[in-house]
Amino acid sequence: MSTDFATYLAGLPRILAGANTLFRSADGRLLLVEPNYRDDGTWTLPGGTIESDQGETPREAARRETLEEIGLDVVPGALLALDWVISPGRPPLTSFLYDGGVLSEQQLAAIRLQEEELDSWELVPADAIDRYLTPGATRRIRAALTALPPATAPAELVNGRPATP
Repeated sequence: MSTDFATYLAGLPRILAGANTLFRSADGRLLLVEPNYRDDGTWTLPGGTIESDQGETPREAARRETLEEIGLDVVPGALLALDWVISPGRPPLTSFLYDGGVLSEQQLAAIRLQEEELDSWELVPADAIDRYLTPGATRRIRAALTALPPATAPAELVNGRPATP
C-alpha cells in the first residue's frame, strides 16, 4: 500500500459495526440477554461487534457472537433490519439484525451463557420488550418483526426509525 493511499485511508471517517440475531420461541416470545457490562441495566439480543479488521462479515459475526454468548451454533437467516445508529460521544454504529428463527425446546434447554459478558436470558413477549431494551433497540426489533419472511426486504432504519427516502 502506498504512503499516499495509507494517509488517505487514515483520514476517512470511522463507523462501528455490530450484528445481532433475533430468536423466537414457538409461542412468539423473543430471546433477550442481560449483559453485565452495561451501566443502564438494559438488555439486548445475542450479538456484538463485527471483527471487520479480521475480515469478518456481519453474518459471520452474528453466528460467532451467538455461539460465544449463548452456546448455540445457528446459521443466521434473512437480514431483517439495517440500522444507522447515531449517539453522542462515539462514531455512528451500523447495526445488522438477522433472523435466528424459532428455537426448539431442545435448543432453548441447551443455552449456555458466556458468563464473562452475560448474567441471564429470558423469553419476553414482543409487546413487553420496551421494559428491557433501549428505545432505539425496541424500535429496531419491532421493525425487524415486520420484516420477517414473507417480507422481501430488510427494514432500513436510522436510530430505529424508518429511513427517509
